[in-house]
Amino acid sequence: MSFEKWFGLSGKRAIITGGSRGLGRAMAMALAEAGADIAITGRTQDTLDKTAAEISAFGRMVWTFKADMAVPAECETTLERIVKEIGAPDILINNLGNREVNVSIEAESLETWQRMIDLNLTTCFLGTKIAGAVMLAAKKKGRIINIASISALIANRGIGGRDYETGKAAVLHFTRCAGADWAPHGITVNAICPGLFMTDINKEWNEKNPEVIEAFLENVPMGRAGIPDEIGPLAVFLASDASAYVTGASYVIDGGYTLW
Repeated sequence: MSFEKWFGLSGKRAIITGGSRGLGRAMAMALAEAGADIAITGRTQDTLDKTAAEISAFGRMVWTFKADMAVPAECETTLERIVKEIGAPDILINNLGNREVNVSIEAESLETWQRMIDLNLTTCFLGTKIAGAVMLAAKKKGRIINIASISALIANRGIGGRDYETGKAAVLHFTRCAGADWAPHGITVNAICPGLFMTDINKEWNEKNPEVIEAFLENVPMGRAGIPDEIGPLAVFLASDASAYVTGASYVIDGGYTLW
């Protein structure tokens, strides 16, 4: 078996939303190492520049786009600008998303609910719509990877903000629907459902709510949180020809948390 034939991404161009830090950065680095040129979005120029420099070290082209992608109008215009600048992408990773509030259902405002649904679901729709349309027009056998969460499959214990579980569950079914619609065109749409990875954001959560992280780890059969770099190989698989016959699927990567 030729590794380069099945897993190599040389000559491919990838868009990764929220790609300047955390799991987005880890996947950007993995795809770059496999040969892809990378476009990333982020809210701060410093983190964009730092990640871009690391990608460039692999000899890859890299584009950065500073934007608050959680705002639907800004997300839409930024994605349109990206595809205009880099051309039809081969790979899209809709990575943007986060649990930003710890609030009970009865106390959550409609404004907060809508903002969180936009962050975790609407951004995924817009990325898929805009990049997918360009892939279709260019007749590319594209790869779309939506980053959902194990929260799409369960109700997490000891924490509020059920907008997150709801949005991520919708991402999974949207993945199935888009996968079915575009399979005849050779475009695959799959999802990754990460469990607890100790990204910078989760390190901040641990400082503010250590009991939540501690309780979570007690229920991980492997006994530890994930390392961000561990998601990279799965992203490369789903972005490459190795997954050409896989669409509408979701891959859980959680150290076994959802087994119990």
